[in-house]
Amino acid sequence: MMLLLLLSLVLLSLTDDGQALQVWGNRENGSCLCEVNPNLWVFPAAKYEVALQTVLTCEGSLDKLQEQVNLSLQRLPQVKALIHNVSGQLEPFQYLHYQGLYSDLSLRLLGQELSQLETDVSAIHSQLNSAETQKLSKEVSKLSVKVRRMTTTDTVNMKSVKEKLRNLKNTAESCKSIPKDFSGQGSYCYKGLLSNVSSPVMTKISPYGKSYISGSWGKQAQRDSEEYTTSYWVQPLVSTHIWGNTLRTYKDYDDFMASANHKDFTFAPSHTHANSIEGPSGVLYGEGFYYNCYRSPDVCRYDLKTSHVKRVRLPGTEVGFNNKFPYCYYECRANSDIDIGVDEKGLWAIYATVGNHGNLVVSGLEWDSESETLNVTQTWETRLFKKAASNAFMVCGVLYATRYVDLYREEVFYAFDTATGKEDNSLALPLEKVAKGMASLSYNPTNRQLYMYNDGYLLAYDAQF
Repeated sequence: MMLLLLLSLVLLSLTDDGQALQVWGNRENGSCLCEVNPNLWVFPAAKYEVALQTVLTCEGSLDKLQEQVNLSLQRLPQVKALIHNVSGQLEPFQYLHYQGLYSDLSLRLLGQELSQLETDVSAIHSQLNSAETQKLSKEVSKLSVKVRRMTTTDTVNMKSVKEKLRNLKNTAESCKSIPKDFSGQGSYCYKGLLSNVSSPVMTKISPYGKSYISGSWGKQAQRDSEEYTTSYWVQPLVSTHIWGNTLRTYKDYDDFMASANHKDFTFAPSHTHANSIEGPSGVLYGEGFYYNCYRSPDVCRYDLKTSHVKRVRLPGTEVGFNNKFPYCYYECRANSDIDIGVDEKGLWAIYATVGNHGNLVVSGLEWDSESETLNVTQTWETRLFKKAASNAFMVCGVLYATRYVDLYREEVFYAFDTATGKEDNSLALPLEKVAKGMASLSYNPTNRQLYMYNDGYLLAYDAQF
């Protein structure tokens, strides 16, 4: 006989909270009887509603997301076009990166330049103590703040800061140029820019012949020169029209026109000597002939009395020489990198530097007869690309540049005033010539004439104010 046993049976199901239930039952007549409370398995309608709402919300979100994707796909070509356009606008400034102009080193160098400028401006202000120097000091202080910001952020444009620094440096140099005893001497210098250049008042073939197409010539340019007041001179480039080592002088205009009674000077034993002449750059000023020294960024001075040669290195980052930045415009004049000029204010060197992006730079030169040294006094940087000019010259502290027009004409089109630091590229002063190539063009303050070496022809003009 089988014993009636109380069996423990387990029915597994999930309640509302997801828990399993254990249900006890009895065995009767071969069957298992259990009491189950059906309320425990009531359909979770509330949770179903929540789940349904979640699904509907997801579907809505997916629909919105699909709309955004479709809209993005429609706008993608526009965005690509915008990026291409912006990239094209930024392309001209890529050199700031490629040339290393915006690096930690460049910022340090910029800071050094600014520190030197602050020192110079402070010295100028202590001497002049004017409203102009006070304004300049404030501008330098503002620029210092910008440079400090550049070391931590990228919100300041390097090119604009460099341009501002160039303008401030030029202004500081101009302040230095104001003489303490200024009273307007040489009033024709203060009538403004050149108004015209005459037709050639003299034309002559070089005494060396037309085959010597490159060189320089003129009249002795120092007013108070003791021995060479009326002297004329010619300096031909005889080695591939690039180098030379001789100078020919004439006592006066009559001897020069007749090519008679000349005197020759030899600067160096060969055309490749360190003291030989490179490029059509020379000028006779007092007892010295000034020129670009052979394959160097130096200006040399040859003393006509002692035959001694002194030199000075031009300032600037990577001064162009040896045909790096020659005069060009139409055709480049070989090795015309460094040009020497003279005007009422003295001697000048006209050249270009990598630091100024190949643009023209002008530096004042001064000969110290007591110490017998050649020195650079001041330097200005312009925005005119040197290779965009066919030549340049100085008049009353103003730098003028020319460009090629045609076989028989050049044009004075640009001016930079060292007294104000301002530029004018709207000039259009015609300059006649008799041959295509212009090797050199220089001004003489003693008679206010311009002298051009024009492919073996020597031309003179009157400068008119």
